[in-house]
Amino acid sequence: MSTLHYLADGFAVALQWHNLIFAFVGVLIGTAVGVLPGIGPISGVALLIPVTSSLTGGLAPEEAATSAIILLAGVYYGAMYGGSTTSILLNTPGESSSVVTVLDGYPMAKQGRAGAALAIAAIGSFVAGIVSLGGLVLLAEPLSDIALKLSPADEFSLMVLGLCALSGLAGKSVTKALIMTVFGLLLATIGVDAVSGVDRFTFGVPQLYGGLEFLTIAVGLFALGEVFKTILENDGSEGEIAKITRVLPTKQDLKDSVGPIIRGSLVGFFKGIVPGSGATLASFLAYLLEKKISKHPEKFGKGAIEGVAAPESANNAASGGAMIPLLTLGIPGTGTTAVLMGALIMYNVQPGPLLFDEHPMIAWGLIASMFIGNVMLLILNMPLVKVFAKLIETPAKYLIPMIIAISIFGVYAVRVSIFDLMLLIACGVIGYFLSRNDYPLAPLVLGLVLGPMIENNLRRALTTSNGDFSIFVERPVSLLFLVIAVLWITIPLVMKMKGKKVIVNEEA
Repeated sequence: MSTLHYLADGFAVALQWHNLIFAFVGVLIGTAVGVLPGIGPISGVALLIPVTSSLTGGLAPEEAATSAIILLAGVYYGAMYGGSTTSILLNTPGESSSVVTVLDGYPMAKQGRAGAALAIAAIGSFVAGIVSLGGLVLLAEPLSDIALKLSPADEFSLMVLGLCALSGLAGKSVTKALIMTVFGLLLATIGVDAVSGVDRFTFGVPQLYGGLEFLTIAVGLFALGEVFKTILENDGSEGEIAKITRVLPTKQDLKDSVGPIIRGSLVGFFKGIVPGSGATLASFLAYLLEKKISKHPEKFGKGAIEGVAAPESANNAASGGAMIPLLTLGIPGTGTTAVLMGALIMYNVQPGPLLFDEHPMIAWGLIASMFIGNVMLLILNMPLVKVFAKLIETPAKYLIPMIIAISIFGVYAVRVSIFDLMLLIACGVIGYFLSRNDYPLAPLVLGLVLGPMIENNLRRALTTSNGDFSIFVERPVSLLFLVIAVLWITIPLVMKMKGKKVIVNEEA
């Protein structure tokens, strides 16, 4: 009964008029972010963090944090809804998790069934959102109770596992992902050490004594980096947009989609729980599953409604599932949840096992708002499909100045520092060159967010063991996490090497 009681309290928070507005604004902007190719949920969330601090300025600290995270989470799962629009109408994924939707969504649009595809994507996303939130409600309390029993050594090893999980699956090269992870951890050490009082890597620059501002790094790498990419590579979406005629799906479309939606929701939810999996992998797995069990696999890739329903359900369920390790363990499993975690820390709220005890209003208010937000998204997406489709036609010459203005004013408002603006531009340039050379940015952000906590737990563990590092392998739970972390990195490398040997032998 305690879980239902907390959830009821969460709905009391989420149904406050200002939180309803924040949820609505979040999902509306999130849908737009998903529709506009190239922006993506990470950039959208990072860009809006400074905006939320301005909008919640008149509220009490706890209320401000709750309203801010409700809006930012709305952008996250709202972008998953919107990403299908360009995939179906323009053959261009709005973000990476909608790549699979292109395979059958665009052929459906060319057959004059664009409205049905978009409607099924919206319905599947809604069902998946509710399924994943049901799982979140059931698992949140038990997982946080288990996490409270972890020692500093266990927590350190768990965070190392989180870093390895995201690094192992981010980008094309594990080596590059690990380099970015270490770089993020190094950036997290900049500033005055809280224990010894010694300044580290500040080079005598006073602005660095307080460390690097997370917001500046995140907005620079993702939002400005994307701006530089659009300007320098003329990365605008060009192509013929499919026309939308009938919006509502037929009875046969609904019948064909029920199974894929349920299966896709379950696949996405369980993949989302695993740190590092992400919505993209979940959507691929859901699509492959449907093709495997289908009686007519030959119709996939030619406009099968199942090929839209399953991946769209999976990527939305994965976004809900990814909130579980973030809220209960303090381990962000994706780049977007890493940015969300950074936003919470900015509001002096530490995600993890103590979140549900120390800040129940924030934790349960967020969960309840996600139920409300999914209903809002369904109401928004079904009748307004044609309106959101028009957003695709927004010229880059209008979009880019708006993103630059929000980035600069938002970052400057946080610390009123010219140094931060210079750092913002530098991070934008660095972000562009890193992404251009296939260096993933998500592990860097994760390292930057988790760095201080990893260092803190490492110190606490070594203090209890009098400097003996064997404590990390003597404790069974810590050893288990470390073994899984090593396997997470090594198994893909071994499989890749075996694959190369097979190819060489065949050629020989």
